[in-house]
Amino acid sequence: MSPYKPEGGEEHEVRRLRSSRCRSVMQSPSMKASQAGGPPDGGYGWVVVTSAFFIMGLTTGVLKNFGLFFLEIQNHFGVLTSTTSWVTSTMIVMFHLGAPVASVLSMHCTQRAVVMMGGLLTASGMILASLDLSLPWMYLSIGILQGLGLSFSWLPANSIVSHYFLKWRPIAYAIASSGECVFAMVFSPFFQWLIEAYTWQGALLIIGGLQLNLCVCGALMRPLEFKPHNPTKPNKDNHQDSKAADDPTPKKLSFQWTLLRKPELLLYILFAIFAAAGFFIPPLFLVPYATSLGLKNYWAASILSVLALADLLGRLGCGWLANLRLVRNLQLLTMVVTMLGVVLLLLPIGKDYWILLVFSSLYGFLFGCVVAIHVTSIVDIVGLEGFDSGLGLFMLFRSIGGFIGPPAAGWLVDQDKDFGAGFYLSGLVLIISGVFVVLVDRLVERKKASPSETDLEATQACAYKMGVKVVVSESNCK
Repeated sequence: MSPYKPEGGEEHEVRRLRSSRCRSVMQSPSMKASQAGGPPDGGYGWVVVTSAFFIMGLTTGVLKNFGLFFLEIQNHFGVLTSTTSWVTSTMIVMFHLGAPVASVLSMHCTQRAVVMMGGLLTASGMILASLDLSLPWMYLSIGILQGLGLSFSWLPANSIVSHYFLKWRPIAYAIASSGECVFAMVFSPFFQWLIEAYTWQGALLIIGGLQLNLCVCGALMRPLEFKPHNPTKPNKDNHQDSKAADDPTPKKLSFQWTLLRKPELLLYILFAIFAAAGFFIPPLFLVPYATSLGLKNYWAASILSVLALADLLGRLGCGWLANLRLVRNLQLLTMVVTMLGVVLLLLPIGKDYWILLVFSSLYGFLFGCVVAIHVTSIVDIVGLEGFDSGLGLFMLFRSIGGFIGPPAAGWLVDQDKDFGAGFYLSGLVLIISGVFVVLVDRLVERKKASPSETDLEATQACAYKMGVKVVVSESNCK
C-alpha cells in the first residue's frame, strides 16, 4: 500500500483516479503529442513542406499522366487494352506494397535516406524502360522499379510532414500534396510534346532524368527529434519515468502490426481497397476515352491539365475546410468520396469536349478533396504515435484495389468496346467505399465517448496498488 494518501480518504482517492484516468482516455492524439514536446508547427517545417511539394509532383504527378503513354505502348506492342493495363497496375501494386517497407526503413534509417533511395529506384525504372526491350521488360522497369521508387519517395514525405505539424497539419499536407496537381498540369502538355518530339522511349528517358531530383528533395528532409517532457511529481515511479525521459539514448521504433487488431482501422483498410480500385481507373482511361470521341491529342491532354487544376483547388479548399474543424474529417471524407462516385457514374454522358471538361473538372475537384484528408484521417484512428505504421498498413492493403481495378476496367472495355464501362466501375466502387468510412466514424466517436476496457482495467489496477477497492462504471467517466 502506498504511504501517500490525499485528504478526503479512499473515496476522494477513487474519484481522483477515475477523473485522472478518464481525462487521459479522452485526450486526443494531438494533445498527447503536444504534451510530449510535439511538432514545431512551422520553422523548418515549411522547408519540408516545400520539398514534399516537389516529391509529390515527381512521383504521383508522373503517375497521373502516365495515361498519355497508354495508347503509344499498346500500339507499339500490338496488344489488348487489358494486357497494357498490367504495366500501370503493376506499378500501382508496387507503389502500395512498398509502403510498409518504406515505413520500417524510415523508422531505422530516417525519411531523408529513404526518399533518396526512392529517387534512385524511380529514375532507374524510367531509364531502363526507355530501352524498349519487350512488354515483360516494361512490367519489370515501369511496374516494379518505378512503383517501388514511388513508394519509397512518397510515403516518407507524407510521414515527415505529419510529424512536423500539429495545428496546421491539414493545410500543410494539402499544400504538400498539391505538388501532384501543379506538376500534373505542367506535365500533361509537356509529356505530349516529348512523345511527339522524341518518341515515347525518349520521353521516358527524359522523365527519368527529371526524377533524379527526388534525391535533392530527400536531402532537405531533416529528421525531426522529439524531446519528451514528463512533469516531476513527488512519486517514486514518476521520478523513475522522468529519468528514463532524460535518457539521451534514442529508442528504435518498430512497426506496429498490432494495429490490425483495431476494428476501425480494418474498416478503413476496406475503404482503402475499394477506393483504390476506383481511384486509378479515370486517369488511365480519360485520354483514350477522349481520343475515342474524336478529339485531337493536345485537346485530350488539355483535359488532364484542367483536371489537375481542379484537383489543386480541391486539395487546398478541403485542407482549409478541414483545418477549420467545422465537421469531423471522417464525415467530410464520406461526403466527398460519395459525390466523387456519383460524378464518375455520370461522366460517360459527356460526348463532346465541353461536357467532358465539366465532368472532368468536377471529378478533379472532388478527387483533390478526398486526397487532402484521407491520409491525415489515419491520425484520428490510430493516433500520431501509430501513424507511420498505420499508413504503411493502409498502403499495403490498398494495393489489392490498385492491382484489381485497372485490369478489371480494361477487361470491361474490351468486352463492351466502350471506355465508359471503366468509369461506371470506378464510380460504383467509390460509392461502396464511402459506406466503410461511415462505420469507421461511428466506431471512433463511440470510443471517444467511453473509455475502453483496457483503460478501465488500468484504473482498477492502479487503485488496487494503493489499497483501494474500486468498481469503475461507464457513468463515472461521463
